[in-house]
Amino acid sequence: MKKLAFIILIALPLGILAQDKTSKNTKSSFEVSGNCEMCQKRIEKAAYSVKGVKMANWDIPTNIISILHDSNKASVASIQLAIAQAGHDTPLSKAPDAVYEKLPMCCLYDRKKE
Repeated sequence: MKKLAFIILIALPLGILAQDKTSKNTKSSFEVSGNCEMCQKRIEKAAYSVKGVKMANWDIPTNIISILHDSNKASVASIQLAIAQAGHDTPLSKAPDAVYEKLPMCCLYDRKKE
C-alpha cells in the first residue's frame, strides 16, 4: 500500500509536466488597419481579450501586429475576429460598419474595397 501511494505521488507531478509540454506558444503577425496610438491601445486590448494571447504589439508605421499565443487556446482567426469586433479590419475579418463608424475621427482609416 505504501508503494502504491509512493508511485502515485511520483507519477502525478510527471503527468502535470507532460501536460505543460502540449501547449504550443506560436509567434504570428498580420496586418491590422489603424492610424494612431488610440488605435494601438484598442487593437492590443482586443488581442489580449482572447484567452491564450500572451503578447501583442501593434506597430503604427507598418500596421503589423506581432502576437505570441498558445495555439491550442487561441487561433489566429479568433484573434483577428476579436480585433475586427473592436473596429479594425484584418486579413480574415472585416470590422462591422456600425463599430467602425463609432471610432474617434483620428482612428478612421481608409477601408479597402472588396
